[in-house]
Amino acid sequence: MSTNPFSQPSRRQFLERTSAGFGAMALSSMLHRDLFAAGTKKQPKAKNVILCYMSGGVSQVDSFDPKPRLNKEHGKDMPMKVERTQFNNNGQILGSPFSFKKYGESGIDVSEIFEKTAGHADSLAVIRSMTTTVNEHAQGNFMAHTGFPFLGHPSAGAWISYGLGSENENLPAYCVLQSGGAVPAHGGVGLFSNGFLPAQHQASLLKADDPNPVSNIKPSQANSIQRTRLNFINQIDKQFSASLGGNDKVEAAIKNYETAFNMQAAVPEVCDISGESPATRKLYGVDDPDPQLSAYAKQALLARRLVERGVRFVELSCLTEGLGAGGAANPWDQHSKVKEGHRAMAHQVDQPIAALITDLKSRGLLEETLIVFTGEFGRTPFSQGSDGRDHNPHGFSVWLAGGGVKGGSIYGATDDYGYKVVDKPTTFFDLWATVLHQLGIDHENFTYRYAGRDVRLTDVHGHVLHDILT
Repeated sequence: MSTNPFSQPSRRQFLERTSAGFGAMALSSMLHRDLFAAGTKKQPKAKNVILCYMSGGVSQVDSFDPKPRLNKEHGKDMPMKVERTQFNNNGQILGSPFSFKKYGESGIDVSEIFEKTAGHADSLAVIRSMTTTVNEHAQGNFMAHTGFPFLGHPSAGAWISYGLGSENENLPAYCVLQSGGAVPAHGGVGLFSNGFLPAQHQASLLKADDPNPVSNIKPSQANSIQRTRLNFINQIDKQFSASLGGNDKVEAAIKNYETAFNMQAAVPEVCDISGESPATRKLYGVDDPDPQLSAYAKQALLARRLVERGVRFVELSCLTEGLGAGGAANPWDQHSKVKEGHRAMAHQVDQPIAALITDLKSRGLLEETLIVFTGEFGRTPFSQGSDGRDHNPHGFSVWLAGGGVKGGSIYGATDDYGYKVVDKPTTFFDLWATVLHQLGIDHENFTYRYAGRDVRLTDVHGHVLHDILT
């Protein structure tokens, strides 16, 4: 077949060249969905994912994995070998400064600093046996987001965008929310990258508390003028792509132009929370006098609005530099003053996250929305200095809710000190395998051909955690 873009077009070429490429996009979308439907093992329990990412490392023994022995032996030496830590300034056993109690019919123990989230204990599946192979923030963040401890691989959000697309053609499938001056965790925007997947699957960053949530989102020209110019650009790009025999990068650029054009109307509307009821604003804490809580509340509320409109994957960003932290990119990173820092950070996110669960549940959306709460690693049960905790990759806690998760369940366990996993060790490969499973995707068959091999989010690892699923 001739590659001359000006020759008589075939039916397929006609679809590709008309309506500024919308015919081809529709065809591609249908084929894409059919392709992955064939690889699913069951009907999906979830349609969307909300990732509450706690960058810096939440202490498991101060949040969702109580260890009374720490308080009984506070100030004593650890009775086992202590692995090398990030700063290797290790002290004695450090008891938790927070009290725990049982919540819900399930009786899950949760720290006082997550009292509001604990009110949903019967909706949570707490994994107390998460592990990772890295002990540094950037590597840990990449591992948590992509399954690999370095730059260049697609994030889980990009993979899910690639596999399922967006239910709303006017909004991107993958959004990362920021507010209150939040910055990306160590690793930067590469954490949200499409990697080697087509470029339209990278995250769109939205500022939840900014009148312009996306830079230059407000058009400077009339819609008709923009449409005419975009049609012309698309025509030239299509001709260029055809001259190359088809080019994924050019096609991805065309898709991005179209998405950006459609977002001009959709993004300001979805990000405008002024129409939310006073009761909803109060529930989340949108107008709370604490600026950090208020800023995170706007992210949580916007997350609900986005999944409500069909956005597949939404990530929330912490924004306060905790006391004793290494920087604003790692707000949970309390190498000193863990009591003050963790209390402040939990105060920022506890009410908004609890409100998000409540709100989704009241709207019938929690059943189809999977919430994931995790950081890149946990913290040591012994002190760093006098009152901090160093990084601990050997055992920490995460939780899931909604989307077909068995609420009120606990999976795995650490030892009596909350140091190392002793039952059902779990990895981020297992976590993402489980998330994909709930979205109706078989993680073992969900691949992309790159560098001569079929690459997947879970690499050659990962097991679905069926014990925490309904």
